[in-house]
Amino acid sequence: MPTFKYEAMDTSGGEVKDSIDATSEDEAQQKIRQMGYFVTKIAEVQSGKGKGKGKKSGKRKKGQTFVIGGVSSKKLCTFTRQFSTLQDAGLPVLRSLRILEGQMKPGALKNALIDVVDDVESGSTLSEAFGKHPRCFDRLYVNMVKAGEAGGALEIILKRLADFKEKAQTLKRKITGAMVYPVVVILVACSILTFIMLYIIPKFEKIFKDFGMQLPEMTRILMAVSNWFGQYWYVLPLFPLGIYLLIKLIRLSKTGNYAMDRMYLWIPVIGTLIEKTIVARTTRTLGTLVASGVPILEALSIVRETCNNAVFERMYQRVYDSIREGDTIAQPLRESRMVDDMVVNMVDVGEETGDLDSMLEKIADVYDEEVSIVVESLISLLEPLMIVFLGLVIGSIVIALFLPLIKLLEGLSK
Repeated sequence: MPTFKYEAMDTSGGEVKDSIDATSEDEAQQKIRQMGYFVTKIAEVQSGKGKGKGKKSGKRKKGQTFVIGGVSSKKLCTFTRQFSTLQDAGLPVLRSLRILEGQMKPGALKNALIDVVDDVESGSTLSEAFGKHPRCFDRLYVNMVKAGEAGGALEIILKRLADFKEKAQTLKRKITGAMVYPVVVILVACSILTFIMLYIIPKFEKIFKDFGMQLPEMTRILMAVSNWFGQYWYVLPLFPLGIYLLIKLIRLSKTGNYAMDRMYLWIPVIGTLIEKTIVARTTRTLGTLVASGVPILEALSIVRETCNNAVFERMYQRVYDSIREGDTIAQPLRESRMVDDMVVNMVDVGEETGDLDSMLEKIADVYDEEVSIVVESLISLLEPLMIVFLGLVIGSIVIALFLPLIKLLEGLSK
């Protein structure tokens, strides 16, 4: 039987470190909870026996296909809604899973569901079966399903989870959709400028050389840029790649990662958009988990992982530590100065009235609306900036080419 080392907290908030024997990680967590502890970290102790097990688990079952990557949020959102509907109709869990697995196209989610069906059929709980596929079902998903099973309200939890996934998908779609227009305009502009630099300007340069003209400074600079562009065009795609790799290198260190995330938040408009998006996502996640009956410390641990920003991760770590010490959520939020006073006050009221989940949902709705406003403001700001920038670039090229042409025409007219 495998051995698992774990770190946990007792009812007084004290830290406990020990090991336990169990057939699976989920069983180990159940045993630890039965002892009255809350698990914060758990890992299997590696042994030589694990080799045979890994070989067995690598065998592909009937209906499974080879896939690369995970599951798209859209597919998971659709699956969750369909699963919720089937459960609400009163169908058994196993039959619902078989129906959904049967109608699903080949992919990572179908492969996972084939394993889930087998595990549930063998006596595992749904949350245990989902927990074996972290690429498809994250901690938030598994913990909510686990809370639904424990409370006997799986269909309600699945509906809540489906609503959460759909709202998160809608927010993501709004931001992505708004970015399509400026990206397309920038790509078209870059293509046009590349064509001018590589094909149009060299022809003008040949004409000017044939006439042996003394070119103005502005025209000489343009010709030099065009020649450089023609010889070293491959450097241009390497430039953004170099910046990307540099950012990745900086992010390897904890300090560098925090500095980069802090810098993003300082960028005008973009920083506001990032901040409001993170607040909307994390408050909705926390509200959904609390409403589903997930313990507050476990919920905060999950929320911290979904931030994708080191600055907000540090803020939620302070909230986590505050709760462990028996304090409130509102106080560390106020001290962090990362969220508006409105958020702090609503959380404070939610804690006092015992209606924290509802308040967090309202905060998320407000911030979703604000994200939409910021996105619209960003687009309205980008449009004139792009027009002015392109006007300046094209205008400079036209002036640089026409200055010698005017001089040439003046010479011919004499």
